Amino acid sequence: MPAGGRARGRPAAPNPFVHDLRLSGGQRAQFYLLGALLAPLRVALAFIVLFLVWPFALLQVVGLSEEKLKEPLKGWRNSIAHGSVYFLSRLMFFLLGFMRIRVRGRQASRLEAPILVAAPHSTFFDPIILLPCDLPKVVSRTENLHVPVIGALLRFNQAILVSRHDPASRKKVVEEVKRRATSRGKWPQVLFFPEGTCSNKKALLKFKPGAFIAGVPIQPVLIRYPNSLDSTTWAWRGPGVLKVIWLTASQLCTTVEVEFLPVYHPSAEESTNPTLYASNVQKTMAQALSIPATECEFVGNLPVCAVGRLRVALEPQLWELSKALRKMRWVPGGNLQPPLSNGPERLGHQELARWLGLAHLEVANGLHTFFKQDEEGRVDSREVQLALQALEGTHSPKELTQLAFQLFCEQQTELEEPRLCQEAFCTILRLVLGTPLADGAELYATLGGIGIHGGLSIGQFQDFTLNHPDYAPLFTTYLCPPMPTRGAPIPHSNGSLLNPPKSKAD
Repeated sequence: MPAGGRARGRPAAPNPFVHDLRLSGGQRAQFYLLGALLAPLRVALAFIVLFLVWPFALLQVVGLSEEKLKEPLKGWRNSIAHGSVYFLSRLMFFLLGFMRIRVRGRQASRLEAPILVAAPHSTFFDPIILLPCDLPKVVSRTENLHVPVIGALLRFNQAILVSRHDPASRKKVVEEVKRRATSRGKWPQVLFFPEGTCSNKKALLKFKPGAFIAGVPIQPVLIRYPNSLDSTTWAWRGPGVLKVIWLTASQLCTTVEVEFLPVYHPSAEESTNPTLYASNVQKTMAQALSIPATECEFVGNLPVCAVGRLRVALEPQLWELSKALRKMRWVPGGNLQPPLSNGPERLGHQELARWLGLAHLEVANGLHTFFKQDEEGRVDSREVQLALQALEGTHSPKELTQLAFQLFCEQQTELEEPRLCQEAFCTILRLVLGTPLADGAELYATLGGIGIHGGLSIGQFQDFTLNHPDYAPLFTTYLCPPMPTRGAPIPHSNGSLLNPPKSKAD
């Protein structure tokens, strides 16, 4: 971590969640012309073909019981459905402009490698790699079963389904992955995108351990889009779904390159440690791609990376809040306020709008998502006060950390020194750095917060925020959100001007 400095206080890893697509004058004219003529025709024909896939996908599973679907399907229906879905899927991508799929290396058999892991995952077009992989099984959300056509394709695929609302679902998925991976070739291969979300292909995100829990050999699969213009990338911050489809369909030809790396055989330690296994495979694939392997991942709706013991947001909520407030023409002002005398208040939508002096109360609805909310959707006024003072841009990090301590500290008696409890410490880290609560709790213990004194003193807190070699540069930078240049458009997340960025996790 570079010491000090506004520009150097951010995590050193490249930001793999931002895709800045810039078109030259000639490219813009070409895309306007082809986008008006070619793109609508291509998209319409591709959707027609997609709906033609539906009956063939249903052919394989219609009339079969749930018990029958728990075993790999064989017979004439499987042969017809598999061949038809494969052909129509290739035709659909061809109509969208994916005319060439280059394949390098050799795909291992299901006995050699029961699991395939593909990266970098950069776009919703990535399922095209199912074609050169001969339609392996996939992992998807249970909610997708209710999506027309997609649900039929998932049933055809006999996909492994996970529910975000069922706590026991993940355990069932782990057991099912192990069952299929250790079936000795009975089941087709299972394909994972271990990053779990899309990036800009400039770095590999942290691999999730799900594909590696079985401890069996896996085959890494690299995905490249070697085109003169990168129109396919769908990152957290960048062109939205419709623009990516329009730009891609407006290109005369889009090329995809799929490379099968040698099978990775885990060591004895890796077989029992899926996190280590995932990390080592990630490094192997990053080396083959000549890009860095990072610890970046999505936590909730925020992209984070590891700095020391903490995961910190690459662009924290405080920065996103600054952009949203500027869009609403909020004007900072006022002096550094003392802590609230009567304790913290809980602010609803209307109270928050009045605090900000907004003319239209309804525009403050989205602002609540930038703070921790209670069961009734209200936010802590202390978080709002600290955020607004930081956004004024007139206070030093020392003043702001002192205010944070004053707002959140507790004092049992007048004779005792004020202390910062664990919950308050974690709240400050979440607001300023975007740090998950679990990481803050672990760090709190190492700083001596859990002890006979029952919390951190102002000296301990400021020594951590202002002098720590890893975290002080972060506080210095993150407490001072970057100001937009004059005349520059306010950046936003895929067309959303007020709502917080949404996760693109699969």
